[in-house]
Amino acid sequence: MSSSPLNVAIIGMGTVGSGVAKILLDRADQMTTRAGRPIHLKRAVVRDLSRPRDIELAEGVLTDDIDSVLNDDSIDVIIQLVGGIDPAYDIMLRALESGKDVVTANKALLCEKGESLYQRARELGRCICFEAAVAGGVPLIETVTQAMSANQITSIEAILNGTSNYILTQMFSHDVSYDDAVKSAQEIGYAEADPAMDVDGTDAAQKLGILVQLSLGIKVSLDQFLRQGIDTLSLADLKYADELGYTVKLLAVANLIDGQLEMHAQPTLIRNDNPLAHVEDAYNKIALEGDAVGKIWLSGMGAGQMATASAVVANLIDVAVGRAAITFPRLDLWNPRHDIKIMPREEISRRYFLRLNVEDRPHVLADITNVLGDHEISIASLVQHEAPEVDPNESYPIVPLVIMTHQTTEGRFQAASRELEQLTCIRSPFVRMPVND
Repeated sequence: MSSSPLNVAIIGMGTVGSGVAKILLDRADQMTTRAGRPIHLKRAVVRDLSRPRDIELAEGVLTDDIDSVLNDDSIDVIIQLVGGIDPAYDIMLRALESGKDVVTANKALLCEKGESLYQRARELGRCICFEAAVAGGVPLIETVTQAMSANQITSIEAILNGTSNYILTQMFSHDVSYDDAVKSAQEIGYAEADPAMDVDGTDAAQKLGILVQLSLGIKVSLDQFLRQGIDTLSLADLKYADELGYTVKLLAVANLIDGQLEMHAQPTLIRNDNPLAHVEDAYNKIALEGDAVGKIWLSGMGAGQMATASAVVANLIDVAVGRAAITFPRLDLWNPRHDIKIMPREEISRRYFLRLNVEDRPHVLADITNVLGDHEISIASLVQHEAPEVDPNESYPIVPLVIMTHQTTEGRFQAASRELEQLTCIRSPFVRMPVND
């Protein structure tokens, strides 16, 4: 192991990049001890040099010339914190081809382009480390790829998006609307100005895709499995779920069943006695089940500057001490397995929660139960709070009706949902969520 400094450059000095710089500068002696050599932040690439920053860097560290950094042979590691696919993919390829190892937090890039990036890194004898890409500060990637390497992982159930979890917590615990909860997440730094990828389920689905790649060796595109966000939910849905003994969480699930992979990322009703139901604010929690070890749990901050920066710096130390160079080529990452198939979504079997806004008049319930019955869907429970009496000459009031079904398939449920939406007695919104028992 070399005792010479490890020279690093950060590309993307946003929230996480600033956090990484803070750790490297404020804890330099501690980092040197743990890495066995000094870690020197040589350059930091930004788009706007004039923008105010909450960290003071030495003169000459900041630059807007990315080429000068990628072409600098003295830089050993690129910390690539640019989001999205383009230009992040090109930046990472250029870093690898210029002889640098890469540490990244970009889950979208790995989900979309991980296979080609890992192949190129192996060809060049370089490393890609990405602990921060999934579950923030939780050491989930290391657990899946190393600590559980003696196992075949058979089940993943996880809260992977800290922003959505914070929003749901704010809504229910503080009795606020969805819009107000999103605003709070933005003010505290958990949500971007445009929170779409967090609240529409994309972020959780991408992270689940990475975990499936690592644990099962198969690539699953986002259009191959069910993905739904929390952006269609209201406070009423959370309260009805609680009345029934459940908590709503954005849950990412992958279950290996008889050689088929059941996979989905959706807001889900979780029983209140399940540990996942008690994860609040921006915390993540993950249940992994292995065929040798059984079920294990991991939990920690899934969003926020320093939690994510912690995971980035941990990877950087792995590179510095030489662990990454030893483990990376031997990890079974993105090596395709063809014996596992994606379960058709129509065959997924579970229970469902339905909230319908219906006219409070005779025969409405019969119309709804007829549709469900025609698709062999049985009702487990029904909640309709008593509505005030109205003059029969006036139009019928609209009242919420909540239905919990027995076990059925996604195919039957979707077919029934399409018919229910055609009933003239039902008004939007039409809210449906799976139930995790």
